[in-house]
Amino acid sequence: MKHAGSSADAVTAGDIMTRGVVSTAPEASLRDALALMLRLRVSGLTVVDASGALVGIVTEGDLLRRSELGTERHLSRWRALLGGPQRLANDYVHSHARRIEEIMSRDVATVSPAAPLAQVVALMEARRIRRVPVMAQGRLVGIVSRADLLRALSERLPVAAPPAPNDSDIRNRLLAQIDQQSWAPRECVDVGVQDGVVELRGLILHQAEREALRVMAENTLGVKGVVDRLVWIEPLSGTIAELPVDVTRPRAG
Repeated sequence: MKHAGSSADAVTAGDIMTRGVVSTAPEASLRDALALMLRLRVSGLTVVDASGALVGIVTEGDLLRRSELGTERHLSRWRALLGGPQRLANDYVHSHARRIEEIMSRDVATVSPAAPLAQVVALMEARRIRRVPVMAQGRLVGIVSRADLLRALSERLPVAAPPAPNDSDIRNRLLAQIDQQSWAPRECVDVGVQDGVVELRGLILHQAEREALRVMAENTLGVKGVVDRLVWIEPLSGTIAELPVDVTRPRAG
């Protein structure tokens, strides 16, 4: 088992984890584990032995290559030679085994309840996994899934705020934000505000800057909408790649 360390942060794995973890035993049959997953509508099960220790995890991804579905892996001759008999034997086990201990992933990455969410997300990306068990003193105490992260995000999105006192405050606040971003073409972009509607004017060198400036404006306190009048200039030739689209976008709720 690999265990990631923890560090202090505003939100931790313990704050958002699901505590009622659905588990199965390593000696459980595939049929029973599938029935449990389908009944509870979960896409994965932690595998815990009789002593309560986490010994593995089985997910939908472990069950994609199955002989019953005709989806078992068929390697080309040269790839089979390159992988050797061990690779072929392992593939056979995964596509034919009927006990969870023969199918489950044993190299499970875990975190502590104190792990910051940045660490959890980095682990998910690095390992290409959808859930991370949470361990405390050698015991499974919860699990953080992508759904848990989405719920945490939803709970922490700011609620609608009262409008800023005046257009000048909105403009100054937005320009200050632009100044703080290394990617922002501050010297080529200007901002106008009327009745809470921001007008973006000037030149951009990359299309991504347009969307980033829109998002920044939409997230600025008091903004009711954004008018895009930015001109995209191709940086190498200096020619106009796109004229102003002049689209008004209302602020997201």
